[in-house]
Amino acid sequence: MKKIAFITGGSRGIGYGIAEHLAQAGFDLAINGVRPESAVTEALEGLRSLGAEVIYCPGDIASRDDRTSMLDTIKAHFGRLNVLVNNAGVAPKERRDILEATEESFHYVVSTNLQGAYFLTQAVANWMIEQQRNDATFSGSIINVSSVSATVASVNRGEYCIAKAGLSMATQLFAVRLGEFNIPVYEVRPGIIQTDMTAGVTSKYDTLIENGLCVQKRWGQPDDVGKAVAALARGDFPYSTGQVIMVDGGMTIPRL
Repeated sequence: MKKIAFITGGSRGIGYGIAEHLAQAGFDLAINGVRPESAVTEALEGLRSLGAEVIYCPGDIASRDDRTSMLDTIKAHFGRLNVLVNNAGVAPKERRDILEATEESFHYVVSTNLQGAYFLTQAVANWMIEQQRNDATFSGSIINVSSVSATVASVNRGEYCIAKAGLSMATQLFAVRLGEFNIPVYEVRPGIIQTDMTAGVTSKYDTLIENGLCVQKRWGQPDDVGKAVAALARGDFPYSTGQVIMVDGGMTIPRL
């Protein structure tokens, strides 16, 4: 029986790179996104062409009702879930200095990037515990996709940095709480990844990368993150719960 992975924000960008590698690793997939299914048909068919059974679970993870609906859809279709990948995230609609940032922007970013992921993890963790009680052979894991912004300060998008720092702590909290159930929880921390979210700052990062921002002198790709997540989901790091996997080309190595 194939294992099931649920990837939030899985129809494009980093999430799609993750979905591709999980499909190649033999998982069937539940993909979440905020767009209607008609807008992601090509992406879903691309994943199916890799041999995965794929369902789409539309909704906003910031919404309690939408989170419940997504999990109900997965339960009705697959009846089980082995891996949750908390990948969905938003950037501030407008980058503002923290001396001028608005509460509305803070709430918009934090409610998706932290609060939504936190309570989706809570719901999935309880379901995984239930599955384990009903099946001694069950194995599960939770993987949070954060960002180097969890520790690298950007004063023109403080709400994003705070949300990712919070997600990093959430990884540790759930890793500790789920240890007794042998359900590992990991954090994958990407650096500068070439996606639609970074499209508006391409020239800025082209220059920074050329001038040595990263040890490896290139943009990261969704494929780089997908490979790391697939290794964790397969169980290649069974004794590393709570740990951070950096996918940043050496960007955060302290250097003189």
